[in-house]
Amino acid sequence: MRKTLIAPCGMNCGICLAFLREKNTCKGCREFDVNKPEYCRKCIIIHCERLKKTASKFCYDCEKYPCKRLRELDKRYRNKYHMSMLDNLEYIRDKGLDAFLEMEGQRRTCPYCGATLCIHRDQCLNCKEALRT
Repeated sequence: MRKTLIAPCGMNCGICLAFLREKNTCKGCREFDVNKPEYCRKCIIIHCERLKKTASKFCYDCEKYPCKRLRELDKRYRNKYHMSMLDNLEYIRDKGLDAFLEMEGQRRTCPYCGATLCIHRDQCLNCKEALRT
């Protein structure tokens, strides 16, 4: 888990399928990369002019926080992947990025093989053990 892999919206790019896949891996939201999925390259949040003016470069510092786009993204991830961008951002703001990375390392590690778990899959990409019901 690296600080540079935490996107402005609170997504941990280190647990994204695009980052974890074996071929054409993405380097995360904060870096330009031709392997980044098109929807990520066109992301409204990463290109937000207000975000560029914040000290932290995280959405929680924005005057419009949480904006409509962030609320929609959060709702989708809560429903589909049982993770909240807004909860992640609150944790980072309140406890710091290092504490967030430590927590992510614990909750995003496969209990069977120790590999990093992908937020977008219900099984470990490494050992194939089922993780959620």
